Amino acid sequence: MAFVVLASVSCGAGDPVASPATSASANQPPESPASVPASATFTPATTAPGTATPSATAPPAFSAKVTSIKRERLRYSWRPGCPVHYQDLRLITMSYWGFDDKPHTGELVVRKTVTDDVVTVFRKLYDWRWPIRQMKLVDVYKGDDYDSIDVDNTSAFNCRPATGSSNWSNHAYGEAIDLNPRENPYVTASGSTAHQNAKKYTKRPMKGKGVINPGDKVVRAFAQVGWEWGGSWSGTKDFQHFSKGGG
Repeated sequence: MAFVVLASVSCGAGDPVASPATSASANQPPESPASVPASATFTPATTAPGTATPSATAPPAFSAKVTSIKRERLRYSWRPGCPVHYQDLRLITMSYWGFDDKPHTGELVVRKTVTDDVVTVFRKLYDWRWPIRQMKLVDVYKGDDYDSIDVDNTSAFNCRPATGSSNWSNHAYGEAIDLNPRENPYVTASGSTAHQNAKKYTKRPMKGKGVINPGDKVVRAFAQVGWEWGGSWSGTKDFQHFSKGGG
């Protein structure tokens, strides 16, 4: 009798702009999250003499854990004088669906007042299997926003001013997220972008893996929790950027 086994797993205003993981503890979250292996159980169901059809379980359910974060995990992205104290930030360790069509675990740091918003949206993205390249703290890139964007890293908190401004970015408040920044670049009013690897993604609408378009389900999911999309700005467009209340 032959068996066939199938497994199914699979930026603030004007900002320019992993995997499975063991669960991070509240005191010591993992420095570099790892990919979550998908589990599959098979129950052959005989459909004809000498044949069988396997039945696979769904991939792991979405999970999210919200914890406080220690100062040492924010060595580059937070400093005294930032508009939000690090004790008012939270680490979210949660599932996301990768570009490799598999589930992974990533980390975002956001203000404690918006954790429910973020978990709500990313649960939907995971359930839709909407792909995210990677999700690491910007501190992995020494707080360098350009470097984080250049490797297509989805991130949130970073104590820095808005691009071309002396005002704080919404990222400095922990109330903004940059999602797949290569596929969703910051584009000037003239149509240029600072990242060479993002030049082919400067137009909208367009098709593509992990691309955000006007009015699509990703934009609507954020809008339902009161977050605005930088792709709707006039002039400069920040297709990667979502922030609480806009800006």
